[in-house]
Amino acid sequence: MPEHHPGPGRPHPPTAVAILLSLLTVLTLLVTLPGTATAVDGTTSRPTHPEQDWMGSTVRAHEGERGPATKGPARRDRALGGASVDGVDVSSHNGNVSWSKLWHRGVRFAYAKATEGTSYTNPYFAQQYNGPYDAGMIRGAYHFALPGNSSGGAQADYFVHHGGGWTDDGWTLPGVLDMEYNPYGSACYGLSKGRMIDWIEDFLDAYRDHTGRDAAIYTSTAWWKKCTGNHGGFGRYNPLWVPRYGSSSGELPNGWDFYTFWQHTSTGPTVGDHDRFNGSYNRLEALAYG
Repeated sequence: MPEHHPGPGRPHPPTAVAILLSLLTVLTLLVTLPGTATAVDGTTSRPTHPEQDWMGSTVRAHEGERGPATKGPARRDRALGGASVDGVDVSSHNGNVSWSKLWHRGVRFAYAKATEGTSYTNPYFAQQYNGPYDAGMIRGAYHFALPGNSSGGAQADYFVHHGGGWTDDGWTLPGVLDMEYNPYGSACYGLSKGRMIDWIEDFLDAYRDHTGRDAAIYTSTAWWKKCTGNHGGFGRYNPLWVPRYGSSSGELPNGWDFYTFWQHTSTGPTVGDHDRFNGSYNRLEALAYG
């Protein structure tokens, strides 16, 4: 006979009710964690503070004013003819923007945040997208990516259907995919470098299928290295928008020899985020026309 060891008896198998209660407890904890915007089993959850997420909002928080120091010689960005055009980027935290004031300051293009994930649309988007057009500026829209929330293709679809499309009118710039640090958790949204590259490619392919245009990518060199392994496969077709606050755009991500847009300050007049297009106004018009 087997030797008897004193102690608790064999636990009874959990009942169906107990299992259901345990699952409900876990789901409740996931939903109620502060700042959570994590997908469960591939489903989409709603971001909890999208009004705080704008182009560069997490870059400055993670990298500081000028970004991290680079190791070794920095890649020099090649200017396009030595000319530049001033612009701005805005989101709901800017509210209704005085476009006439920006026009008189020399601003000639503007990008507005349209969407985040697959559930948020900027409540000020109409004023921030149509206002620049009415003031005589070339305008565009951008999408704040949440790669841990849903597929790249699903987010591109949502973006295009909520203001991120493109019109061949000479006044509309191609959409921008804003890839930066996760405002709700781990910097790379819980994705491996390979999965992150696939997610970005999925978004870009879907956007091109909808519009016929290649979207630009907004990202910092430090984030790109950390979350894609400094992947060099997008520079041929997708314009680069790089954030770095100071007198130089600094080292660029792999695959790009020059930037198309540079977010050079987050504390500029009227709206904060001010940008430069790397080329003449005629080149900016050419980008709008495609």
